[in-house]
Amino acid sequence: MGVPKFYRWISERYPCLSEVVKEHQIPEFDNLYLDMNGIIHQCSHPNDEDVHFRISEEKIFADIFHYLEVLFRTIKPQKVFFMAVDGVAPRAKMNQQRGRRFRSAKEAEDKIKKALEKGEILPTEARFDSNCITPGTDFMARLQDQLQYFVNSKQTSDRSWQGVQVYLSGHETPGEGEHKIMEFIRSENARPGHDPNTRHCLYGLDADLIMLGLTSHEPHFSLLREEVRFGGKKSQKRITAPEETTFHLLHLSLMREYIDYEFSALRTQIGFPYDLERIIDDWVLMGFLVGNDFIPHLPNLHINHDALPLLYRTYISVLPQLGGYLNENGHLNLGNFEKYLEKLSEFDREHFNEVFVDLKWFESKVGNKYLNEAAGRAAEKEAGSKKAKKREEAALCLAGLASANKEPPEEEEEEDDIFESELRQYKRTYYMTKMGVDVVSDEFLSGQARCYVEGIQWILHYYYHGVQSWSWYYPHHYAPFLSDIRNIADLRLTFDIGRPFMPFQQLLAVLPAASKDLLPQSYRPLMTSDSSSIIQYYPLDFKTDLNGKQQEWEAVVLIPFIDETRLLAAMEPCNEHLTKWEKTRNRHTECIVYTYDTDVDLTYPSPLPLLFPNITHCHVRATAVPMDAWHVSMAHVGRPIDRSALYFCGFPTLQHIKHKFYKKKGGVMVFQQPSRGENTILEIIQQEEPEVAARVLGRPVFVSWPHLEEARVVAVSDGETRFVLEEPPGVQKVYERPSSPPPTRTSHLSDKDHKDWVKDVQGNTEHFMKRKGIVVKETAVVVYVQQLTGRKYVPLPDGSVVLEKQWSRQVLNFPYQTVVKDIEAFDSCHARFRTLEELFPPTSNVFMVGHPYYGALGEVLDSSDVIKEGRVRVVFNVPQEPQLESLIHNQHKFSVRYSPGYILASRLGVTSYLVSRFSGSIFIGRGSKRNPCGEQKANVGLNLKFNKKNEEVPGYTRRTEKEWLYSSAVEELLGEYLERFSEVFDLVSRNSHDDVFYEDDIWPAAEHNGAQKVSEITSWLREHPVSLVGRTSCDLQVLDGNIVEKIEEQVERAKVPHSLASTLHCVFQPMEQHQGVVPDPDAEFQLFDRVVNIRDSFTVPLGLRGTVVGIQGAAREPEVLYEVVFDEEFVGGLTIRCTMGRGYRLPSCALINLSHGVRAESGAHKLTAIVKPQRQAGPPPQVSHPSVPLYTPLYPSVPPIYTLIRLQNNHKQPGGGRTDPQGGRKPNKYIIHYRYVSSIKYTIDISLVVLKGTMVLKEMLKIDSPSPGLVACQVKLSNGLVLQGPQCPSEHEAKEKAALLTLQRLAYGPLWGLTPPHPNQPFFMGPGTFPGAARGPAPARGPAPSPTLPIGSHNQFVPLQVTMTTTEHQLHAETSL
Repeated sequence: MGVPKFYRWISERYPCLSEVVKEHQIPEFDNLYLDMNGIIHQCSHPNDEDVHFRISEEKIFADIFHYLEVLFRTIKPQKVFFMAVDGVAPRAKMNQQRGRRFRSAKEAEDKIKKALEKGEILPTEARFDSNCITPGTDFMARLQDQLQYFVNSKQTSDRSWQGVQVYLSGHETPGEGEHKIMEFIRSENARPGHDPNTRHCLYGLDADLIMLGLTSHEPHFSLLREEVRFGGKKSQKRITAPEETTFHLLHLSLMREYIDYEFSALRTQIGFPYDLERIIDDWVLMGFLVGNDFIPHLPNLHINHDALPLLYRTYISVLPQLGGYLNENGHLNLGNFEKYLEKLSEFDREHFNEVFVDLKWFESKVGNKYLNEAAGRAAEKEAGSKKAKKREEAALCLAGLASANKEPPEEEEEEDDIFESELRQYKRTYYMTKMGVDVVSDEFLSGQARCYVEGIQWILHYYYHGVQSWSWYYPHHYAPFLSDIRNIADLRLTFDIGRPFMPFQQLLAVLPAASKDLLPQSYRPLMTSDSSSIIQYYPLDFKTDLNGKQQEWEAVVLIPFIDETRLLAAMEPCNEHLTKWEKTRNRHTECIVYTYDTDVDLTYPSPLPLLFPNITHCHVRATAVPMDAWHVSMAHVGRPIDRSALYFCGFPTLQHIKHKFYKKKGGVMVFQQPSRGENTILEIIQQEEPEVAARVLGRPVFVSWPHLEEARVVAVSDGETRFVLEEPPGVQKVYERPSSPPPTRTSHLSDKDHKDWVKDVQGNTEHFMKRKGIVVKETAVVVYVQQLTGRKYVPLPDGSVVLEKQWSRQVLNFPYQTVVKDIEAFDSCHARFRTLEELFPPTSNVFMVGHPYYGALGEVLDSSDVIKEGRVRVVFNVPQEPQLESLIHNQHKFSVRYSPGYILASRLGVTSYLVSRFSGSIFIGRGSKRNPCGEQKANVGLNLKFNKKNEEVPGYTRRTEKEWLYSSAVEELLGEYLERFSEVFDLVSRNSHDDVFYEDDIWPAAEHNGAQKVSEITSWLREHPVSLVGRTSCDLQVLDGNIVEKIEEQVERAKVPHSLASTLHCVFQPMEQHQGVVPDPDAEFQLFDRVVNIRDSFTVPLGLRGTVVGIQGAAREPEVLYEVVFDEEFVGGLTIRCTMGRGYRLPSCALINLSHGVRAESGAHKLTAIVKPQRQAGPPPQVSHPSVPLYTPLYPSVPPIYTLIRLQNNHKQPGGGRTDPQGGRKPNKYIIHYRYVSSIKYTIDISLVVLKGTMVLKEMLKIDSPSPGLVACQVKLSNGLVLQGPQCPSEHEAKEKAALLTLQRLAYGPLWGLTPPHPNQPFFMGPGTFPGAARGPAPARGPAPSPTLPIGSHNQFVPLQVTMTTTEHQLHAETSL
């Protein structure tokens, strides 16, 4: 159900209500519910304004599946996933559905007619008729089959779906989707042992979902919906891809508190207990008075005319005089409701007073003609009927009607009597003209009052108890005046439950004749044949009435109501002609619940085998839920448990910070422009606290009130002094114990730092007020924090694992008065794994985050025999990477060249003004400048630049700080435009100051059809490839399409299978708990970087590699998105200046940067010796070491790589780590790489980080040896030290051994006072020894002690040791933990 303008009004009234969904800050939900019809409409006809749009049914189904996947992985429900498609609706809803479908068909017909009049050529394929999204159609039956297949497929193949109960309530189950969901929630609420803190998320587009959620009285309930943009053009194409959609979470927990504030004055005014739950029930009731789908809105009561504040003020003034509330758990207290309406009816007089003043002014201009003519027409109607005269004599009419020859009122008549007389006449005219009655009698008015109140009660039952009557409906297009709803206290309102329509009965009740093809063949003549007994219910033309509204879609559709008896009687003869397939569509079925069950193993056939494969091993059990299983007694009243003292992470609250509230027109910008109505302003009450730094530094707090986000305080400043947490690099520790104060460094701010501090304060103050409506007042202290990004599993020496919090490296600042401290919070992120066996089960996926083979995807093997030793076996894939270095160095050859506008103008022979103007927007209107025809305008500009939105079109335009630049493609496009339609250029050049140009001025000759010419231009632009190019922000770093094409070519060349020997590395395990954690915090992303997707159960397949072609900046680090063109197409892929279906935008937490691994391996992070190229005829040197098997390359073109890495726990000092002779600390991890890279180059790496930095091999020098025929080499280090290698027969061998000797000596310890080893000493030491170990005999065999990870190491990074053999395409390794 939709309540027009309601969502925007409450969002601006209560500015903190919604927040943008951020992947790293989504709360954990138990249940996710989808109102499916919004998704179906979005995926099937995303842009109704485009009459050229066509889409196949297969594409619709695929898009729906993808949309469901995106929503599921965004929210990640833990217990229930409920998908509800609209079934047969109650009769009260069908009237609204009928009007909407008739209007939709007529609008589509009008759009097509206008397009043809313009000369546009439409596709020959039939357009998608959105009216087919109605229960019982062939389309909905096929969709149901597809949804069943989709659920079975996901639960069988996707682990994240297997622990969730999936409910599918399809179109064959009666009831609207959102109300079937609420029926389920009510039944769960009524179950014994129901958890009142169940966390609900309901997706849908209708504003009434707010009311539905509040009727549940559940404390943790949020609504998920797409971003709503106001003020834009209706013709602007909507984004269809869910990845490109901004979602909002509207938190009903905040809504409840805002409602409490709205009516807080009643706490001290009413004589009975103040109950927020009852206040919320009355708030829901008041919402129904301004709009719903079941009864018309009250006259002149519109949301955009401040109807809701009027309802609230009236409620506050009346409730103290009543003995209770209006809405008692869905039951209308008629006595109290009548008194409320009596007070509210004063609005009728106030509104008419404004009208009356205008009418009196009008009378002064034209005499009494206006009112008297209207009255005379009404009197003539009465005089024409004797029956009407008798009824008028017997009834108490509103009277006061002045006849055409009535004497003017005497001068002594009071003005109040005149006003009352005119008011009665005004209302009488409304009833006679709107409802077509002859006499407005008391009998008529009492019938109107009863009918309206009956409608309100039916709606309350529907929202609180479910359908209480399938057959009831409101029989009028208009509602009575408030002042005429009287004498209702003693009404007895009862409803007959009846039965829901069958699907085909509803189709005939709601579809227009234009959609007759959606019906079975036997029913179609009922809509079109003149002999049909119900033909009058399907008018081809009809009127609409705005009735005080502003938008055409809000207008009342004036078509006759369906007579149920006549409809069913007309259908009866046709029923026997239904086919077997049609009869199966015309039925009611139960909701199905799907659960994953390994005992079930069957083949599930695909309903579209050419598009989706059969499920060969389906492990899903389907169980039907009886239709009455969720019925709850009307007497049941659910109540949540008061958990106000406990904060549930992710569910915002206005508690925890003292503040006051008031209403003010603050211009808070909730949407795209400042709000014009009143905002609820929250003003924080200042509270001074001493020793702020001592209280919060190094401790966790919550920021961004009221949408609390956990963060770690790293600095505090008052503008003069700054207290900073002083920690070693890579360490992010929480200091919560008073006995262990954090290491702190104190400094005084310079003048520049003080100015920056003031800017921070001003920026925060403005943001809180302009976006949230929060007044922070004066800020004395600013805290600097690192926000929580996620959690990680950390292995412990005893073989167990713990889940630890991870913090962002980016530092943000917040006013101290907005920070929440020392609260008890319920965090649902508990550790799912306790041991290494649970963390690394067989077949689970891991990624390497070490060197070499950084980013390789691996699969855990059975490790039961080595897991106790702290090791697991893994098999890795190491694909060939494309060589992009040449492309990077020569990108200028392929990049698009841009030139200023005057250069293009000189080449085209036009002015630079025309280049600038035509590359933007050019509007052409109908008629001429002197005689315009209507407001319709066509945009014939190229639309390649957007100044206000700061957007450009890559490959065509680029914006600099000073000017716009244009590519040669723009020159060609403008040249073709100039050649085809030069007359447009001529007129624009002569009228450079005009904003709009006109057809008749451009083509004045009679033989020219201006509308047809404009149509030719728009068709040409639509068919040109430029129309398919997307626009991007001017601040976005992007690669041009030509370079992206070259990258794709390099990727295709690199798709050659090969194998490599493995190495000892670190692993990152993709899992739900790790989402939000950046795999390698040191990685920096650049254009051209090669990356790999590490997210499982995601649109992008796990392990798929790609190239960064764009970077979308953001204020916060986790919100930065990287545009990636992947090496393969995939379902759900975007087109980002690349081949269709290969692009996507992802945050850093979803990627491992392969290029960063290469840079780190070859950069200053490694101690590297590179020997001068020297070709060698023989085979690669054989390395003799028991843990590195000899390797014979399977592909001679790819040389082998040998690596030995080992993690060693040396004797630790109290502070951890080893101590060198100079007192510095060295880490416990030593890595030695010996790489045979090619026949012309050797690279030998070591990672040795000391206290003051990294030592690097500076150069290698050849020296003459005293022995004839032998050569020796010296290695010079960056710190000036020189080591001499052993004597060797050749220079090549001498350099190699000198480098290895240096690495060994570095690992041993001091670099001076060492005797060079014996010339015959092997490259690697004996079994059981490794660089860095104490010299001596080999240790006895036995399980090695589990090492302890060094401080600051990342959670998922686990060192590996190569012990398995190499196989084709794969790489077996044993991981040492």
